Amino acid sequence: MENCLFCKIVRKEIPSRTVFEDDAVLAFYDVNPQAPVHILVIPKTHRGGFLEMKEKEDPSLEGYLMSVIRKIAREKGLDQKGFRLVINQGSDGGQTVFHLHYHLLGGRAMAWPPG
Repeated sequence: MENCLFCKIVRKEIPSRTVFEDDAVLAFYDVNPQAPVHILVIPKTHRGGFLEMKEKEDPSLEGYLMSVIRKIAREKGLDQKGFRLVINQGSDGGQTVFHLHYHLLGGRAMAWPPG
């Protein structure tokens, strides 16, 4: 989408600190980190949110996103002590950029309940 912040990052109109990139997925550090490691993992094709994933078309993309997240978690050493993986859906769910993205958070103990 033309005005989507994350689509602009995918198109390199806005710089990011890239962690991983291929034809389908981009992962980059959050500019407002909530943990020592805070990486956003997004599909390069625009999806408004988790519920906008097309069940018949996107199951392989969903699985691939999880595979990339596992790879990054291991590379960043988050597999040793743990991490939190978050998807915010919709305004009430805390979503502020309406392009599907996963927050990979780690590097410290995560409080429970979150917040």
